[in-house]
Amino acid sequence: MTTRWFFPDGEEPDPRFTLANERTFLAWMRTALAFVAGGVGIEALPDSVLEPGLRTFAALAAIGTGVLLAAGSAVRWLRIERAMRHDKPLPAPSIVPALSAGAILAAVILALLVIG
Repeated sequence: MTTRWFFPDGEEPDPRFTLANERTFLAWMRTALAFVAGGVGIEALPDSVLEPGLRTFAALAAIGTGVLLAAGSAVRWLRIERAMRHDKPLPAPSIVPALSAGAILAAVILALLVIG
């Protein structure tokens, strides 16, 4: 497949910017994978460490956040690439609130674990 299949119009941006966009996408993907791995790790905890209902909720929240980040990073990569090709301002990172919410939720759950 050629680049024109994904981006039929616009001008080819400087390769450095395209590669920087790709590196940012990969960083978001690493973060998404870390959330998924964290969710799997939380679910693997024994019942004596964390109540089963809370453990399952925390695991699903972490995995769900990872899925949202993975999808959001792909959309963000595409939106930025299109903006660069049309010489328009770069869009705001809409996946940042999802990452923040996931991190806050994880911190609250861990705080409850430490307190309880």
